[in-house]
Amino acid sequence: MKRLYNLLAFFLILTALKAQDNKAQNPVIFADVPDLSIIRIGDDYYMSSTTMHMSPGVPIMKSNDLINWKIINYASNTLGNTDELNLNNGKNTYGRGSWASNIRFYNNTFYVTTFAQTTGKTYIYTTEDIEKGPWKEISFSPAYHDHSILFDDDGRIYMVYGNGKLFIKELKSDLSGIKENGLDQVLIENASSPAGEAIMLGAEGSQLYKIKGKYYLFNIVWPKNGMRTVIIHRADKITGPWEGKISLQDLGVAQGGLIDTPDGKWFSYLFRDYGGVGRIPYFVPVKWQEGWPVLGENNKVPQYLDLPESKGLIPGIVSSDDFSRKEGDKNLPLVWQWNHNPDNSLWSVKERKGYLRLKTASITNTLTQAKNTLTQRTFGPQCSATTLMEVSKMKENDFAGLSLFQKDFGLVGVKAENGSKRIVMIETINGSSKEIQSVPFSGNKIYFKAVCNFKDKADLGRFYYSVDGNEWISIGNKIKLPYTLPHFMGYRFGLFNYAEKDLGGYVDFDYFRLDNKN
Repeated sequence: MKRLYNLLAFFLILTALKAQDNKAQNPVIFADVPDLSIIRIGDDYYMSSTTMHMSPGVPIMKSNDLINWKIINYASNTLGNTDELNLNNGKNTYGRGSWASNIRFYNNTFYVTTFAQTTGKTYIYTTEDIEKGPWKEISFSPAYHDHSILFDDDGRIYMVYGNGKLFIKELKSDLSGIKENGLDQVLIENASSPAGEAIMLGAEGSQLYKIKGKYYLFNIVWPKNGMRTVIIHRADKITGPWEGKISLQDLGVAQGGLIDTPDGKWFSYLFRDYGGVGRIPYFVPVKWQEGWPVLGENNKVPQYLDLPESKGLIPGIVSSDDFSRKEGDKNLPLVWQWNHNPDNSLWSVKERKGYLRLKTASITNTLTQAKNTLTQRTFGPQCSATTLMEVSKMKENDFAGLSLFQKDFGLVGVKAENGSKRIVMIETINGSSKEIQSVPFSGNKIYFKAVCNFKDKADLGRFYYSVDGNEWISIGNKIKLPYTLPHFMGYRFGLFNYAEKDLGGYVDFDYFRLDNKN
């Protein structure tokens, strides 16, 4: 009988594990998708996020189950034409560019808003077709920090913004700026106060909602010697009075808002700082009690969610690319972003069919100032990228290859020097680059691989090369992949080519292949 009970218990455990296998797990997206903002239209969900200095910017993603997402568009091609955005004259806009976006839908129109310290402006992008566009851009000064907009039932449009002390302003009906003589006041004098007096990061990341006649405001706050925390305020009138409380304090998962499903479930979408891979989305279930959204399960972030399981990030968020293009295809799939504004005259997927051609676009001696570096997100818990590069058209002192890109970047590439070529691995620590190893190279084709381990915040990277695509040879040393605020972004795979002496050379990349293993 005891054996029978043991077998029954074992069967029940297996059944429970199997049921969990069919459920979604946190993190929902194990890649850098910070400052997320989500809306639902019918059975479809749309999400905007932050990609800082990347171009195009303000990515738009779509899902029909809240778990499996695909990049479908960008609200912005470029923020502007400045030295900082174009990597000219030694300038850049790392860690700035477009910050926390907000997505809304009103009167059959989609609205995506953001702000940029680089330009000092607030941006509002509108379209009736979120997947195909076109997008209309409205901008005005100043840049309102971490703002959220709300289209109220009476047709008035409000914007909440700030840090610690939160403000509200009323927008013009055409959203071209602040409405003269409209509502303009301090909304909450100290929105951080529910988390105490010792605050390291004041309440920010506002997301404002009106649900069943009440107003709800989500913010993140970070108490000293504590963790990132979700604060929720509510009010019966937009002008207050507002009452607030701590809503979630677990794993540092915070900053986001609310979303419901067609069948009546509620979730809060948030994100977690997770080292070198970046800021990764988590969802928590929400129950309503006495007019308050209650986040989590017993005040904790659950591992499993009552949502469909993930099919993986490939190819919706990241994707391999063989650079072959059919008639009507985009030159670059939406998974790609340039580091800063590209010079579109100096790259092509058409000059040589089936290849990405990167011509040298800048004279520099560092990757951080190299134009036309083409990037994709790294992702967890482990990932790798391989590429095949042809180098016969490099000029003296050109440098091209594959990078793991953040402020402390690593790379492997081919350097043309003194009439010959070398395979070089470089490590950068605290902004200082050092050549770790080089190998003489005399061929025209070279394979490169970069691998990342983000499991349990290991945050380690390694580079390899191959002359035949079969035997991989490690080069250099393992590198640390720390998340740094000056770049404010998770690590990116990057294909690069720059000149240290004269422009005019180029390299051809045959393919870019991703794997979720080392």
